[in-house]
Parts: sequence; C-alpha cells; structure tokens
Amino acid sequence: MINNYDFFKLPGAALAEVAAREKTVRRKRGYSQVQLAEKAGVSLGSLRRFEQTGKIAFESLVSIMFALGCADELDRLFARPAYSSIQEVIDDAEKARRTR
Repeated sequence: MINNYDFFKLPGAALAEVAAREKTVRRKRGYSQVQLAEKAGVSLGSLRRFEQTGKIAFESLVSIMFALGCADELDRLFARPAYSSIQEVIDDAEKARRTR
C-alpha cells in the first residue's frame, strides 16, 4: 500500500489503489467479477478494466460501491470544508440559496 501523501499526489497511483481496494472488498464479500457486475448493473468488461487499470466511469464506480455496501464512503469525497465562524455558515447558506 502507498501512504496517503503519495495516494493524493499521484493520480495513477490513486486509481490503482482504489481498484485494488475494490477488488479486496469484492473478494471478502465473496463475489466473483460476474456476480458483482450483475449486482451493480455494470458490464463485466467495465469491472474487469477497472480492476486491471483503475479506469471506470464515475457512475459505474458509484453503482459498484452501492452493490458492495460501501456507499457511505462516498460522503468523504469532496468533503465540505470545516467552517471557522458562524458567519461562514451564514454566507455559505446564502450562496446556496442564490444558486438554486
């Protein structure tokens, strides 16, 4: 495994690491590639390519995460920044209202 610094520094390494993690979870859950592809509603070719190269459409990755019971991990992607003041919360809420 690579450390977090390298994981976020190198896109290719990040792709490979995510694919390796998915494969480990798939195997622990007892799914073959065929079974997971069917359960997730993605093509077997997409799943195989993902596990070999780390490349996959985001929609397919999300479907795989749901099928593996890992959807809660999506919440950590692009996590919201921590607020340093109540004014930042108010400003952010106001901005969100204007963009709806």
